[in-house]
Amino acid sequence: MVRANGAVSLRELARVVQTSEVTVRRDVRALEAEGLLDRRHGGAVLPGGFTRESGFPQKSHLATAEKTAIADLAAGLVEEGEAIVVGAGTTTQELARRLARVPGLTVVTNSLLVAQALAHANRVEVVMTGGTLRGSNYALVGSGAEQSLQGLRVSRAFLSGSGLTAERGLSTSNMLSASVDRALVQAAAEVVVLADHTKLGSDTMFQTVPTDLITRLVTDEPPGHDDRAATELQALADQGVQIAVAGAGNGPAPAEPLPHGRQPRRDMPLPGQRRTHGGGGTTSGPGPQQLRSAAVLADQSQGDRARVADLRRR
Repeated sequence: MVRANGAVSLRELARVVQTSEVTVRRDVRALEAEGLLDRRHGGAVLPGGFTRESGFPQKSHLATAEKTAIADLAAGLVEEGEAIVVGAGTTTQELARRLARVPGLTVVTNSLLVAQALAHANRVEVVMTGGTLRGSNYALVGSGAEQSLQGLRVSRAFLSGSGLTAERGLSTSNMLSASVDRALVQAAAEVVVLADHTKLGSDTMFQTVPTDLITRLVTDEPPGHDDRAATELQALADQGVQIAVAGAGNGPAPAEPLPHGRQPRRDMPLPGQRRTHGGGGTTSGPGPQQLRSAAVLADQSQGDRARVADLRRR
């Protein structure tokens, strides 16, 4: 199936062979040890190391339920009248479908799939970058895309990627995609990463967003046996990333204050530097994050850590 399709999900494998995902996962590990495939994103792909990237047809069938839950939760962060940027990816495409109902929204994107999802939303304005079309993920990349983002200022950037670790942050397998994602980050006051649990602990070639620039991670609840994902969540929380877990009793995600010591982004820092200055106001004026008290901020931070610790124990 992997040779025929390029990738396959564990759920589909379990359905075809009529067994549990636990059994399939064990067999996939054995096949990976023989060099016949690589485990990746809740499934398996043809072997190829860090440089290989699955195309859209393969990605669209992996972790679909998780992506839907993440998109539902992330949509609750977006307020009426906001201006945001949305990067390319199958998870961000799911988010875009939900943003079609937000009135007065302006969405800047380099993704044809995101633009298509919003094409018939009468109350949403879609602004597309320039650039060269990358057919494998239907995204505009290159110098044209990056130049069209210069001088842009929006409240939030919603990005996905191929892997996420506390050490390197968000990464992807393609150099051109990584460069455009970095330009999207520069345009935003806050960065929200959408990544299902299978990407936690995975590292790929090109860094797009270092950990200290990630304001919030929206993910799904990792299975109890996935120690790597739980450990990575704890490490990200320890570095000040707000964690929102879909399927863990969360309702729509409200706008929260930034973690202590974190400020809205104005530009990309030099390697090794952490953000220390403020500024970078949003287009929608003062929001709830400016009005919440320090006590509420402390409660939020403790709540995030407790939730991650509970996931790790389970």
